[in-house]
Amino acid sequence: MILPQRALVWFKRDLRVLDHAPLAAAQSQHDALGLFIIEPDWWQSPECDAIHVDFALGCLRELRVELAQRNMPLLVAVGPALEVLEKLHAEVGFTHVYSHEETGTGWSYQRDLKVAAWCRSQQVPWREFTQTGVVRLLRSRSGWAKRWQSRMDAPLILPNDSFNAAVSLDQPDLPTLANLGLSPHGKTLQAAGEKAAQQTLQSFLQSRGQNYRKAISSPLSAQDGCSRLSPHLAFGTLSMRTVHQATEAAIASTNDRGLAYALRGFAGRLRWHCHFMQKLEDEPAIEFKNFARACDGLREDEFNPDYFAAWCAGQTGFPMVDACMRSLKATGWLNFRMRAMLVSFSSYHLWLHWREPGLFLARQFLDFEPGIHWSQMQMQSGTTGINTLRMYSPTKQAHDQDPEGLFIRRWVPELARVPLPYLAEPWKMDITVQRMVGCLIGVDYPAPVVNEKVALKLAKDRLYGLRQTSAARLEAGGVQVRHGSRKSGLPATGQGTQAKRVPKTSQEPSPQGDLF
Repeated sequence: MILPQRALVWFKRDLRVLDHAPLAAAQSQHDALGLFIIEPDWWQSPECDAIHVDFALGCLRELRVELAQRNMPLLVAVGPALEVLEKLHAEVGFTHVYSHEETGTGWSYQRDLKVAAWCRSQQVPWREFTQTGVVRLLRSRSGWAKRWQSRMDAPLILPNDSFNAAVSLDQPDLPTLANLGLSPHGKTLQAAGEKAAQQTLQSFLQSRGQNYRKAISSPLSAQDGCSRLSPHLAFGTLSMRTVHQATEAAIASTNDRGLAYALRGFAGRLRWHCHFMQKLEDEPAIEFKNFARACDGLREDEFNPDYFAAWCAGQTGFPMVDACMRSLKATGWLNFRMRAMLVSFSSYHLWLHWREPGLFLARQFLDFEPGIHWSQMQMQSGTTGINTLRMYSPTKQAHDQDPEGLFIRRWVPELARVPLPYLAEPWKMDITVQRMVGCLIGVDYPAPVVNEKVALKLAKDRLYGLRQTSAARLEAGGVQVRHGSRKSGLPATGQGTQAKRVPKTSQEPSPQGDLF
């Protein structure tokens, strides 16, 4: 007798119906059911915040309805993944597991190893499908861009109208943040779910993207001028392939040359999303260790907890830094240039090692994507060994990106009455002016925690000095071979390369500067 086949579609960070390969594979089975696991290891991890859980719950509410309309139940279970799978297997006897590949943090990687071992022991095939341009077990970066293009140009997988669902399954209500022991976050987040993702995509392609190239740098204009798709890509309410193909179609169909020009800039950046995720896939240790081991010990033993606390609180005495931090903590979003400035300031001005600031920012970013996040934390703090050292001046960024002081005055109300000429550097006000505007530096608003020029000179001397050593230059060759972009214009060098042939810096663009 041939036993019926029952597919389990394990949803992770792919909370959608459109372009979902595991769902399509499940259609061929006798019946199918969906599963999402809210794991303690996730919500208790140092990268996770209540905003992430809340957004996921919003996505799941919609997804459960969409799947129910197609006759597929979606179980949302709370507990360790292995325990949930074992219990569900005993109850319904699924014969196959389908899911998307995931490039996640260390806890999810260890989880997947345990699940894979359990599936083998139970003779339950687990098939994982690609959903980004990330390539597992990649041997060489050569040809990676062509492979990305091939994946993104492949036809979208359209949703099935109906699934076979012979299994009877209780579907308890979704848990609340309180059920999980999480406090309310109090932030105003982007709308969750696949419908909101599609609406966000279309509004960007049809109108909001018009001034994309100019709008992305300022935290004021970027709020609408960026695509704002990054949370949807992080939680998988949109596939990268959907975004890529919709963007190319919009470029091809528009008669607006300005919009087409702007969208080409956006399209050109999409592959960098996957390029940086590939780095974590190839070398998971970069979540914890420096890309360039020559940087080990550079900052670790000099971590100043008072500087870190001031940076986290938006109380550094540098108005643009503080405004960006406060805005991020209130909304869960900040445009890429300002994110880079925050990391640059923590790394160079405050000389903080990237790990603790990275964990703090991961909890603030609704769109936290591990591969991009940890690659960028190291890139912006100068520990990759190959990338240009980007040392942002918060004073210059204030003048360039908030010339009228609207952003600073909104998020740092202590400075609301400070005259514009002093707003980027309020410590330069004469005491008479301070009293007149009701803002005493060091009382109503902090004095700068460091001297900008002195701090940057020290950082430059130490980092550029390190990069000139033969050991650092030789190591950079290996980092470039393993992780460097083949479109950077730099030669790909072998492990045995002499120091004189190793590139000093790599001009990799910023990933998702368009999306953040």
